[in-house]
Amino acid sequence: MELSTLIFVAIAIVLLQPLLAGRLFALRRMQSIRAIERKRGTRVITMIHRQEKRSLFGVNVSRMIDLEDAQSIISAIKETPDDQPIDLVLHTPGGLVLAAMQIARAVEAHPAKVTVFVPIYAMSGGTLIGLAADEIVMGEFSMLGPIDPQIAGISAASVVAARDAKPVEHVSDLALVFADVSDKAIAQVKRGAIEIMTPRMDADKAEALADKLTSGQWTHDYALTPSEAQDLGVPVTVGMPREILDLMKLFPAPVKQSAVEFLPFDPPGKKMT
Repeated sequence: MELSTLIFVAIAIVLLQPLLAGRLFALRRMQSIRAIERKRGTRVITMIHRQEKRSLFGVNVSRMIDLEDAQSIISAIKETPDDQPIDLVLHTPGGLVLAAMQIARAVEAHPAKVTVFVPIYAMSGGTLIGLAADEIVMGEFSMLGPIDPQIAGISAASVVAARDAKPVEHVSDLALVFADVSDKAIAQVKRGAIEIMTPRMDADKAEALADKLTSGQWTHDYALTPSEAQDLGVPVTVGMPREILDLMKLFPAPVKQSAVEFLPFDPPGKKMT
């Protein structure tokens, strides 16, 4: 075989390897999801933004909740029979409020039980979606987060606080405009959160919970632990099924290899191979 042919084959293997690996993982995910559905008698839907930071031709691309996610999940929910429970597996840093609210309303509208599983984290819009479910299942170290809206990357609550910290005549017109938009954003998210929670929660409790989560009393990336979420009144159950954790392993980061490495655990007395 000529050298040029060997080089061509080597290049083809390098180029095709990610595609083949992706197809293999997709097949294994399908098998894992089907196994969970059979075991639990549910329809499993996943929204896994595992590619928090990946490189595409040297440019970092972030995955967040967007309108495409909303369209896909809404379609999946509408195709599910009314008497079929749904398991929604979430792993997301958040994203567009519009898209998250659309998904949350679709979750709330499904007649049968909807369980949201949070193996690692579901922040911001992910938490908003979870609030629409009948139950949120978290692991011992899983995280939820506040749902306070952000204006140009700044907490809307902080913009309002800055405006209110001094006499209005000392506040610039631009700052007043941002504060007005912030007031509206907080009110809209709060109203939406109350709307999706009230069918499954007392109205006063829903309003109190929505007020706390949108108030800006925490930074937007604050990690709400399962116990904190329970104390706030969020319907959280602690105890992540093993099959959900195994499913998460089938969504590897596509470019950057993890810095964490470990060998499979061998129980005492078992012969290592």
